Amino acid sequence: MRLTIVAVGKLRPYYREACDDYRRRLRRFVTIDEVEIREAARLPKAQQRSREADRLEERLPAHATVIALAREGSMWTSDSFAAQLDTWLGDGKPLAFVIGGSHGLGDTVLRRATDRWSLGPLTLPHELARVVAYEQIYRGFTILKGMPYHKGSA
Repeated sequence: MRLTIVAVGKLRPYYREACDDYRRRLRRFVTIDEVEIREAARLPKAQQRSREADRLEERLPAHATVIALAREGSMWTSDSFAAQLDTWLGDGKPLAFVIGGSHGLGDTVLRRATDRWSLGPLTLPHELARVVAYEQIYRGFTILKGMPYHKGSA
């Protein structure tokens, strides 16, 4: 199975280090790729989201199940996210998680998404959201494999 994270912007070193740690851990479960696209700076917010959406869509794997990280998405517990991850993986298609820039995702990406995932009502820097997404994806795999990493289950 192939999993791709497609995100706006390059990570600062401390975020990069954290994401790379989870990428290494995830390799035991899945082939994982990460694609970073350039931010569309100095444009009005709507135009910035639209331009970034075009760039993101160009880099999404063909025929992938697309999961958009978006404020208006579903807020899953770690256990319910693991169950959802299992459903997506069961489809047998490549899986792509899309993370927008500082102003979120454009409408075309949101419409293309199979599901929308919200990390909660807090406002997070998009770089930190990527770290949290990686960690929860890793946690989801460990839950599915019955590994002791996740201590939240009863």
